[in-house]
Amino acid sequence: MGSVLITGGAGYIGSHAVYAFLDAGAEVVVLDDLSTGVQANLPRTATFYQGCVSDRDLVTRIVREHGVEGALHFAGSIVVPESVANPAKYYRNNTSRGLELVDTLIACGVGRLVFSSTAAVYGVPERVPIAETALTQPINPYGWSKLFFEQQLKDLGAAHGLASAVLRYFNVAGADPQGRTGQSTPQATHLIKIAAQAATGQREGMSVFGTDYPTPDGTCVRDYIHVSDLAEAHVVAYELLMEGRESCTFNCGNGRGYSVREVIGAVEKAAGQPLRTAYEGRRAGDPPELVADPGSLFARVAWRPRHSLADMVETALEWERRQARPAG
Repeated sequence: MGSVLITGGAGYIGSHAVYAFLDAGAEVVVLDDLSTGVQANLPRTATFYQGCVSDRDLVTRIVREHGVEGALHFAGSIVVPESVANPAKYYRNNTSRGLELVDTLIACGVGRLVFSSTAAVYGVPERVPIAETALTQPINPYGWSKLFFEQQLKDLGAAHGLASAVLRYFNVAGADPQGRTGQSTPQATHLIKIAAQAATGQREGMSVFGTDYPTPDGTCVRDYIHVSDLAEAHVVAYELLMEGRESCTFNCGNGRGYSVREVIGAVEKAAGQPLRTAYEGRRAGDPPELVADPGSLFARVAWRPRHSLADMVETALEWERRQARPAG
């Protein structure tokens, strides 16, 4: 598989991808500015550089010194409400700096890239489940920043021969079943992370934003995928690019939705206790329902998500129990 650069590799999904690529036999080089990532979650067998993806001199040096043949781009900002309040941060981090990275990779002769995109590019979909052919009409700056970068990849690929695999994630949850890494951002906005923190005493309670959506129980419905399954999807997408130079776009999800209330119920069942829950108004930029149609990816590769919602909850709870234990 050769040498692979993983940007944002000290983050939640990125660190799981680091382990997945090492397990697949790749040499892994990580570039992360540690603004949200945690270096301690990385294995020593991965080479680490601290820095920004838009640092052209640093990226060029990494590519040349390690013979990098391909890259995975996870680095960026991901909080929807923050993107509404501070859109410049999202267009800068997700779109502008990403362009600098890709331009540098092309200049260095790197021929393939897997990009961490999002279901937020679909906005409020006309139909659920959502296929990759659905209209892309984001309703928040986070979604737009990712969609703009997708367009940049198409244009740069057409002009310079860069092959890319765009993976549009739905909701990512859980932690590495072996306990090697997990969601380590204390103020993360992932629902299962927050509920697991509440169940392990790291939060006094949690909030549910919006109970009047046009869904069966009034709360948002999302398609959840275990982070280890998602990391493995990156490996198979990268292998597709190794087999040929055709760019592709895939949804990454299970194809089934769960409401916020259902997820909280699953965490309460696994933890054996009720959670203190406050009900508040809707957050800006949240669509009522996002569920993937993953059929396109399923048709191309043998990969399938292996972990259930219960697995996501159990591994997230175990990771949070570790975080809650006193050091030493």
